[in-house]
Amino acid sequence: MPDCSPRAPFVQSILGDFAGPEQQLVSSVLGQGLRSRDPLPGPIRKMPPSASAVDFFQLFVPDNVLKNMVVQTNLYAKKFQERFGSDGAWVDVTLPEMKAFLGYVISTSTSHCESVLSIWSGGFYSNRSLALVMSQARFEKILKYFHVVAFRSSQTTHGLYKVQPFLDSLQNGFDAAFRPSQTQVLHEPLIDEDPVFIATCTERELRKRKKRKFSLWVRQCSSTGFIIQIYVHLKEGGGPDGLDALKNKPQLHSMVARSLCRTAAGRNYIIFTGPSITSLTLFEEFEKQGIYCCGLLSPRKSDCTGLPPSMLNSPALPPARGQHSIRTKGSMSLICWYNKGHFRFLTNAYSPVQQGVIIKRRTGEIPCPLAVEAFAAHLSYICKYDDKYSKYFISHKPNKTWQQVFWFAISIAINNAYILYKMSEAYHVKRYSRAQFGERLVRELLGLEDTSPSL
Repeated sequence: MPDCSPRAPFVQSILGDFAGPEQQLVSSVLGQGLRSRDPLPGPIRKMPPSASAVDFFQLFVPDNVLKNMVVQTNLYAKKFQERFGSDGAWVDVTLPEMKAFLGYVISTSTSHCESVLSIWSGGFYSNRSLALVMSQARFEKILKYFHVVAFRSSQTTHGLYKVQPFLDSLQNGFDAAFRPSQTQVLHEPLIDEDPVFIATCTERELRKRKKRKFSLWVRQCSSTGFIIQIYVHLKEGGGPDGLDALKNKPQLHSMVARSLCRTAAGRNYIIFTGPSITSLTLFEEFEKQGIYCCGLLSPRKSDCTGLPPSMLNSPALPPARGQHSIRTKGSMSLICWYNKGHFRFLTNAYSPVQQGVIIKRRTGEIPCPLAVEAFAAHLSYICKYDDKYSKYFISHKPNKTWQQVFWFAISIAINNAYILYKMSEAYHVKRYSRAQFGERLVRELLGLEDTSPSL
C-alpha cells in the first residue's frame, strides 16, 4: 500500500524565521513535495455504455430534486394568486413540464441566444421542433412562478434561502459522483457577459447587467476540470461593503477559501491559489488541517503579514531571467523568481531545492523552482478549461439574484456531467462534443430523443 503521509518536513532552521537558503541545512533529506494519493481521480460510480446525456445530468439533478421544484412552484403560484388575484390561465406544473422548462432554458447555453422566447419566434434562433413541445404562453407562466423554495422559514436568515437547498443537493451529487485529483485550484470561473452582447447592448442595458449582486468561487480538480465545490458570496448592501470593494479585502477571500476547503482536511490535497487568497496565516492554518498550498503572491493584493519586506520589494537592477531567491520558515517557502518581472510564490507543498523549467516557444527552457513550474502548469489547464467550457454557460439572465445563481449552478452541473461522460464507456459508444452533448440533453429533457447515446 502506498505511503500517503503528508509531505516530508523541511529541515528546521535554527537561525530564525524566513532565513535565506544559504543559511539553511540543504541536503537530500529535504522534502521532495507531496506524495501522490491513491486511488486515481475519476468517477466513483461506473455508468453503463448505454447511459444518455440526461443520465449523467441526473447524477447531480435527480428526479426527487425536480419533483421538489414542481411542488414549490405550484405552492408559490397558489399563494401568489391568493394575494394578487386568480390567474385563470395557470394549471399546476407537472414533472415532464418541469424537465421541458429546464430544457428550454438550457438550450440558450448552446444557441447563445439571449432570450429563451426566441425559440418560438420566426427569427434566426427559432426552433420549430422544440417549440412544438410546449407553447410559449405555458413556458412564460412556468417562468413567472418558478421556485426552488417558495417561502422563507422562520429560522432562515441566509440571503440565498431560495436556492441554498438546491446548492446543497448539487454539492452532495458532486461528492458522490467524483473522486478529485490531489492538485486543485481555488478561483472564480469565467461567468462574465457574452462579448457580443457587451458590444451591441445599450448603455442602459449594460448598467443594469453590472448590478450582479453576488460573486462565485469554486474548488476545481486541476487534472480534469471537474468543479468539486461551489461557494456563492452574496453582496448585502452597497457602498464600501459592495462586491467591488470586497474583492480587494483579503479577509473575504480567506473566508471563501475556508468555506471551499471545509471538506478537504486530512486528504493530502495541494491547493493552488491566486494573489487575493495567498497568505502566510491561511496557509499555516491549512497545513494544520493536512491541506497544502502553493499560491502566487502580490504585495498589492495579498495579505503579506509575517512575510519579510526584503522579499516583497523589487531590486533596482533586475536579475537574469530564471534567477530566484528563497526564504524559508519551517515548511513554508517564499520564492521570488524573475522572468521579465518579479513573481513571488508562497508554498509548503514543494521543496524549494527541487528544480523545474518553464518552456517558452521562442526562448526555450527557463529554469525555475519546481513550485513555479507546478503552479504554471495547473493554472494553465484551468485557463484552457475556462476558455473551452465558459462559453456554454446558460445565456438566460433573469433579474432575480437567486435565479441567476441557480442557472449558473445548472451550467456547472452540465459541464461536470460532460466531464464524467467523457471519462465513461458511453463516450466510446458515441463521441459527442460539448455542444452536441448540450443539444442532446435539451432534446432528452423535452422528450424528443430516446435516452440511448448509441443512436
